[in-house]
Amino acid sequence: MKKLILLLTLMIGFSSYAQMGEKMQERIRAQKIAFLTDKLQLTTEEAQQFWPIYNAFEAKVEEIKSKVLRPLKKEMRSGDVTDKRAEEILDKVMEAETDTHNANLELVQDLKKVISAKKIIRLKAAEDQFNQILLDKLKEFRERRRNKKN
Repeated sequence: MKKLILLLTLMIGFSSYAQMGEKMQERIRAQKIAFLTDKLQLTTEEAQQFWPIYNAFEAKVEEIKSKVLRPLKKEMRSGDVTDKRAEEILDKVMEAETDTHNANLELVQDLKKVISAKKIIRLKAAEDQFNQILLDKLKEFRERRRNKKN
C-alpha cells in the first residue's frame, strides 16, 4: 500500500498539469479495482459489502498521508529543523504510522465479516502484486522518457 501511494505521488509529480495528475490517479484507481476484483474472485454479494469497507480504509489512509505525513516528510527533507522541531515531527510521524496500522487492523476485522480469511490474504498479496506492476510501469515510463531525451 505504501508503494502505491509513493508511486501515485511520483506519477503526479511527473505531470505538468494537476488535471493530468487527477486523470492518471483515476486511471490507476480503476485499474486497481479491476485487478483486485479479478484476483479476489468476489461474488456479487461479497463485492457489494467489500468495496465500501475497502474504499473507506483507503480514504482514511490517504487522509493520514495527505494531511499529516506528506507535509511532515517535506519538512524533514528540507533538513533545516531544530532539534525540538525534529522531536515534534518524529512524534507526529509515529502517531500517523500508528493510525495507519490501526486502520489496517480495522480493515481486516471488518473484512472478516464479509469475506474469508483466505480472500483477505489474497487481497494483501494482490495489493503487493499491483504495486509491483505499477513500479515496473513507472520504471518503463522513466526509461522511455530518458530515451526520448537522448
